[in-house]
Amino acid sequence: MTKTDATTHPEDTSAPALEVHGVRKTFEAEIAPVRALRGVDLTISRGTFVALMGPSGCGKSTLLNLIAGLEEADEGTIQVAGESMTGGTEDDHALIRRRHIGIVFQFFNLLEGMTVLENVALPAIIAGRSRKAAETRARDLLDLLGIADKASVMPGVLSGGQRQRLAISRALANEPTLLLADEPTGALDSAGGSEVIELLNRLHAAGQTIILVTHDADVAAAADTVLAMRDGRIVTDSDAAMGSGGPATTIGSL
Repeated sequence: MTKTDATTHPEDTSAPALEVHGVRKTFEAEIAPVRALRGVDLTISRGTFVALMGPSGCGKSTLLNLIAGLEEADEGTIQVAGESMTGGTEDDHALIRRRHIGIVFQFFNLLEGMTVLENVALPAIIAGRSRKAAETRARDLLDLLGIADKASVMPGVLSGGQRQRLAISRALANEPTLLLADEPTGALDSAGGSEVIELLNRLHAAGQTIILVTHDADVAAAADTVLAMRDGRIVTDSDAAMGSGGPATTIGSL
């Protein structure tokens, strides 16, 4: 079945989940400009699980923010499920996020004044679903992620692992093409981190496309493919030794 939102916008299921071409991003700083991305080319097909690794400042979180339309690239193009995330207005980017992107952050970003169920239902309500349909979807997700019994409580009473499960449930509310996870285990203890990785593996097994940013090799090992970033580029060992970026990177069968 072709996924649609409240505006009955059909998804082009023939398009890759993500296409990034020639993306560059520089931030102005007090001393000198910071070249966060220096020409990134990346294509990811649907149903793949990719981990981006690299040291702090290598550009991995910047790339995730550009894919999500939270920042604008200086050069290059980004398409998510065939829709452009470069150019356009903030409203255009917000619509694409609602249709195609779920985001999980390190520090949860939950709405503490709403119940667990309301946190998960809200994105679908904003996207135009009825409250009844949104809450039905939310209950299904909470059941899938193992916290259905917490639906009526406030997020503040949850453990760290449960809070991240809630954040993932919310990110899945609109059935996104692409799930972006930025250091999702970074604020958790080892047990909570293991819970989240097990959950991401289950979601991937069910067909969810995932891009995970992490500096932890054990976390990255859960992915199908691990890509290294250095100095604003996706690199291989040989590229890093020569100080250059590699060729365009394609993940999955297109």
